[in-house]
Amino acid sequence: MSRGSPSPTAVAALRRSGRGRLVWLGLLAAGLVLACALSVTVGTRGVNWPDILGGLAGRTETIGEAVVAVRVPRTLLAVLAGAALGLSGAVMQGITRSPLADPGILGVNAGAAMAVVLGMAWFGMETLSAHLWSAILGAAAAACFVYAVGSLGRGGATPLKLALAGAATSIAVSSLTVAIILPRGDIAGSVQSWQVGGVGGASVDALAAMLPFLVAGGAISLWSARNLNMLALGDDAAAGLGVPVALSRLIAAAGAVLLCGATTAICGPIGFVGLVVPHVGRLLVGVDHRWLLPFAALSGALLLTLADVLGRIAARPGELDVGIVTAFAGAPVFIWIVRRRRIREL
Repeated sequence: MSRGSPSPTAVAALRRSGRGRLVWLGLLAAGLVLACALSVTVGTRGVNWPDILGGLAGRTETIGEAVVAVRVPRTLLAVLAGAALGLSGAVMQGITRSPLADPGILGVNAGAAMAVVLGMAWFGMETLSAHLWSAILGAAAAACFVYAVGSLGRGGATPLKLALAGAATSIAVSSLTVAIILPRGDIAGSVQSWQVGGVGGASVDALAAMLPFLVAGGAISLWSARNLNMLALGDDAAAGLGVPVALSRLIAAAGAVLLCGATTAICGPIGFVGLVVPHVGRLLVGVDHRWLLPFAALSGALLLTLADVLGRIAARPGELDVGIVTAFAGAPVFIWIVRRRRIREL
């Protein structure tokens, strides 16, 4: 990681007035409520609210009961997964000071996915708990490897070097994952659909299994907001202000790994959510992580919920997995960020 003095732009941004930030967070929260209502009512078959309320009240033999059993867990999973991916993306960009950092681009999701597949194919791990722990360990290993490779050479870990190291790692790990799956016809079908990334397989058991990891990862990430602000000023300045630079990065990275590892274990690898929402957040609430992190969580939840709804509408009577929708939306944003930043450091 390159070291340097405080950036005047970063200092000015950290001193921004809080005017309007609560308004944006309130609008996001209201939008998320509306998106959840839309997610519950929209699908291959539309459902009206009296039927939904009847299902919530426990009335049987109605379509509302099926909606409550299927769409409500699916909506909750989209909210939790989107919040986790948005928050982890903002933390990763803060740790690396790279505008291209994202669990998918840095290969973290691919590492988590390969660990889950390895556990299933070689060790017979079939429980949700085993998948979660495997994914978190795989995500941590991939993050460490990419950061180590991206730090080689002059200048330390520059944004472009991290993106290239992450892309190369993601391709290599994904290829290994396919090689592991191909001889195993017994798991190939379920794993291949899971690898696309989606929330269609949501269940109450899956939500309960991932929730403790998301709570822990979210708490660690939000607690790291002040230190991420200091890191934005440069390593030397942060150390001069009494911030333990290496330890701060390690703690924040642990929170991000818990978030994206647990999400990948349940939903499969979903890309670009963690890339897009932090950039939108900086435009609207500034770079102060005390505001940016909650914004990223709310906007990530909103984005993934709307992407899931769009996937159901666009391919009726079937549906598109949410990972496909976010890839279509996120790839152009990635190209725009690279062109806008004109990142050339190698």
